[in-house]
Amino acid sequence: MQYKATSPEDYISQVPEERQETLKKLRQVINDNLPKGFEEGIQYGMIGYYVPHSIYPDGYHCKPSEPLPFMSFASQKNSVNLYHSGIYAKPELHNWFINEYPKHCKRKPDMGKSCIRFKKLEEIPFDLIGELSTKLSVQDWINIYESAVKTK
Repeated sequence: MQYKATSPEDYISQVPEERQETLKKLRQVINDNLPKGFEEGIQYGMIGYYVPHSIYPDGYHCKPSEPLPFMSFASQKNSVNLYHSGIYAKPELHNWFINEYPKHCKRKPDMGKSCIRFKKLEEIPFDLIGELSTKLSVQDWINIYESAVKTK
């Protein structure tokens, strides 16, 4: 679902009421754990965390006017989705997440390349997401990003 939000608070206010507390908690967990330097805002219609132009002036290679995206989450029709570019770009991080997930959830993760879908809100592993949020610094992410872009 696409929301026309101008801020994270605005985004959360537009989602169905039964999801608002979950999204507030998810946002808080990410903000409490994300390394310094990332900024929060609305990016691609979701609550996003990105490397600002003040740190990485080149921006996102697909659209340099956009800051370099890193992580985001969204309320979709049937799930809350977390998008983490590091899981897609760094196999060791992906493997760590897959190995840790069963310690926090009874069911297997429902994942795409960088997307983790949570269909049951009560099963969102907030502690695991908090730990995942700490795994890459801004500089780590820039290095991974640049090594991937420069090889294409």
